[in-house]
Amino acid sequence: MMLNLLPSSSLTLPKYPLTTNPNLASRASISHQSKLKVFSFTKPNTHPVSKIHQASIFLQSPSGFCNLGRNKAAQIVKSAQDSNPDAEIEKSPNNKTLQLAIVFGFWYFQNIVFNIYNKKALNVFPYPWLLASFQLLVGSVWMLVLWATKIQPCPKIDKSFIIALLGPALFHTIGHISACVSFSKVAVSFTHVIKSAEPVFSVIFSSALGDTYPLSVWLSILPIVMGCSLAAVTEVSFNVAGLWGAMISNVGFVLRNIYSKKSLQNFKQVNGLNLYGWITILSFFYLFPVAIFVEGSQWVAGYHKAIASVGTPSTFYLWVLVSGVFYHLYNQSSYQALDDISPLTFSVGNTMKRVVVIVSSVIVFRNPVRPLNALGSAIAILGTFLYSQVTSKKKAAVEKKD
Repeated sequence: MMLNLLPSSSLTLPKYPLTTNPNLASRASISHQSKLKVFSFTKPNTHPVSKIHQASIFLQSPSGFCNLGRNKAAQIVKSAQDSNPDAEIEKSPNNKTLQLAIVFGFWYFQNIVFNIYNKKALNVFPYPWLLASFQLLVGSVWMLVLWATKIQPCPKIDKSFIIALLGPALFHTIGHISACVSFSKVAVSFTHVIKSAEPVFSVIFSSALGDTYPLSVWLSILPIVMGCSLAAVTEVSFNVAGLWGAMISNVGFVLRNIYSKKSLQNFKQVNGLNLYGWITILSFFYLFPVAIFVEGSQWVAGYHKAIASVGTPSTFYLWVLVSGVFYHLYNQSSYQALDDISPLTFSVGNTMKRVVVIVSSVIVFRNPVRPLNALGSAIAILGTFLYSQVTSKKKAAVEKKD
């Protein structure tokens, strides 16, 4: 991807034989220093000004988020880059801040656009099973085009990979359709407040499967439970189906993450975006037949009613299409963010993203918010933030020990 530009760097290789004698090695290094051969890994346009210019060009092309993986060749070149003092130009605070701002800006913007147009479409066409299926279809077509045009390298897969992916794809399907059902029943802000309780389910299910967590993790999920409960009790648009949809969505995504770790350990050569692409394709084949069975008989009448409500068919088509495109783009951008920053920064950014989406949806749809509801939402988000802090420290401690 554009944001992963490599600076000019050099890797020096000695022409003399290696020796285990430190003194000989030192003398050989001095005497042959002028005879070292230089191999240069160079990519054009790596000057900071050029890079900012390319970033401005990239803003016009969201499809540029396709190259998210880290292949072995890129890692080799990066190791050469890290050994070169010139690489400090690329690692300056200003450039790092610019990269982070672009990644988070796209991630937040795409998520906001998806939530707004998804809710607009559901308000006039309250059939979440069809809309969720269409969003998965758009993502599937998007990935197939990237693979066919070789913009994104297509992974080499086999039957065992597809079999291992069936479980995670099923739980992803459950999580996605449940969230769409919740969006169709309640305000976007309320769904996101309940979805902030995902860490609670993660700790409970992981503990049941044998993982252990320190006391600080258990204490961090208490404000999440308290905040979500207060927000639910005081929610103006409260609906039982909407509440259960958001809760089931949490369960689905947590089980997807847990199952992925267990079943996909032997397929680490498939990068994040390609993995998400195959999950999207399988999820579409899971969901669409069920969608036809659940609400297929109502689609034609619902379509005519939606067109009559909106007034212009093209407007309705635009809402549906934008919701599908930006659903895939914001997920794609989240993988880019996870690739480029530390897990701790990502978790903090994910928490703030939910805050931004909640505030944006309240402003756009003018949902009435009671003071206690706002307080409960704030407590739940704070709990999510605390959870991300303590779990990231735990992961860092485990990695340092290894």
